[in-house]
Amino acid sequence: MRDQSISTINRTIQTALLIDGFWERWLVHGINQEDINSVRKNLISLDHWTSNWKVLADQKKMSAATLEKLDIHAAEEMYRKASLYYYLNYWIFPSKNEEKEKWYQECLDCILKADTLSSDIINYPNLDVGEGKCVGRVRVPKEPKGCIILVVPIDSSKEELFVYEEDFTRAGYVTITFDGPGQGGTYTQENLLGNREKWEQFIELSIQYTKNRFKDLPLYLFGTSLGASWALYGSIHPAISKTVAVSPAVEFEKLHLPSYFIRRMSYSNTLLPGKRAFPDLFKLDFQSPILLFHGKKDLMVQTSDMYRLYDLLPKNNRDLIEYENEGHCCNNKLSEIRKVAIDWFNKELVSI
Repeated sequence: MRDQSISTINRTIQTALLIDGFWERWLVHGINQEDINSVRKNLISLDHWTSNWKVLADQKKMSAATLEKLDIHAAEEMYRKASLYYYLNYWIFPSKNEEKEKWYQECLDCILKADTLSSDIINYPNLDVGEGKCVGRVRVPKEPKGCIILVVPIDSSKEELFVYEEDFTRAGYVTITFDGPGQGGTYTQENLLGNREKWEQFIELSIQYTKNRFKDLPLYLFGTSLGASWALYGSIHPAISKTVAVSPAVEFEKLHLPSYFIRRMSYSNTLLPGKRAFPDLFKLDFQSPILLFHGKKDLMVQTSDMYRLYDLLPKNNRDLIEYENEGHCCNNKLSEIRKVAIDWFNKELVSI
């Protein structure tokens, strides 16, 4: 059955057609520029969106199957890329329906196929939150030296962030990623919606799960956008050694969110004041080291608000790295940011 929120979908597609910046997120997560160009020139409806991305995803899945006989690592990477292309069709539907579920399963099938080819140990735990389960994935490299809990942006899911996983696991870190309330499989499969209470519980349980499973390893948090805000919330947990927050939203009321984005959020998260899935950062007692990243051309989070947040952090345990020409999430610097984060986490290990 076709999604009832067609006006929201059309607004999203119109934004994708007219605004280049819309695609930055997808470029840095693995979509090819030439594929974006080919889809945009034929982008006039939802059917065009889904059919074009399906063709490209199918091509990459077939390439991955061929590569299995030639280069296992290349095949793994191609399956993950194919999953992201199917993910675009899952993502375009803001509310749960049969099509959204179908495309999510296509995405999962490719991710799971890639996982079977990985040299890492990968498994899929769940967390009981409220009346449902938060679905996750844990990726364990050989001889791990620490754990990084990835806190997914509010309008995203764990399947989108495989490049983060790869960078961190190659550096020797376990990655733990759960879809929070209102996200990914937690929303699509468990129908668990997001609010503040559930997100607070979710962050606590994510940290507790990691602490219990990896007792001898230090724990870190890494988040972007609204995920960064929740990473900051988690940073006050005594088990967390360090936290990296990229473009955290400081106050929801001051966010300059695109209208299509707000409409999308409303299907999977409550937007009622006091209940929305957003922490009150000004009530937290920050103690552990925190590294902030901010793009000074961020149209959603003002630089003055980022400085207000920075002033809340403990003076001997904080740092702020700014990029003059980056916008929200510092998309074009994310690869560099992950390398900086790894170096920063490694320093903690040296001092242990």
